[in-house]
Amino acid sequence: MTDESWAGWYRDGHGSEAVVLTTDGQHLRIRVRGTDFEGESFDGLRPVTGPTAEGGVFDLVDGVLGDCVLEWDLPLPVLTAGAVRQATLSCLLSLRRADPDLYLALHLDGAVYESHRAEGDFAAALATVQRALPPDIHLQTCIACALSDYFPAPDRGLSGQLACFRGAKDAYRGATDAGAVAGLWDRRTGFVQEIWSCREFEPRPATGAGTGHRGAFPLERA
Repeated sequence: MTDESWAGWYRDGHGSEAVVLTTDGQHLRIRVRGTDFEGESFDGLRPVTGPTAEGGVFDLVDGVLGDCVLEWDLPLPVLTAGAVRQATLSCLLSLRRADPDLYLALHLDGAVYESHRAEGDFAAALATVQRALPPDIHLQTCIACALSDYFPAPDRGLSGQLACFRGAKDAYRGATDAGAVAGLWDRRTGFVQEIWSCREFEPRPATGAGTGHRGAFPLERA
């Protein structure tokens, strides 16, 4: 996978500054006030070189970047009228509480399609955005892909726990329930960010085989 970089802002009780988020679809990286952080989830960004120096530069929560707000934009492909186009997804993530508050807004042709103001994770937020879109416009990201799923468990986390089965396509296409996905789990290619998109994207089927554990997108099973 090729790295992508997204420009944005970081804010906390010590001030704000422009930042750049970089990801390869799996690992996230960001530099804030000269310190590099990385992780597989937006709420799991840890200092690369270990604990930062004392002095109130950051407010780490259990060793990860917290008590802050991240805001960034990224290009997001959508499929409309049979053609792929680039929309812009604006992301606003608050890590100031025990549970993250996430808000997404998709900008396309002068219109804005929004999630709820305090979504708990990227999967739910993107599903809300998809439901707001016209019927002939579809997100083309990993969360909407026919080759991705979550492990059958109550909690999927904020981001980064979505498994990709592009290396076991035929086997996953036959998965119809949680047991089938659990049986294929060790054959996953890896984990991906819900807002990532790759060249092997396939639209997720609405019903039947290939809907795996979480079902169709955006009508995910609980």
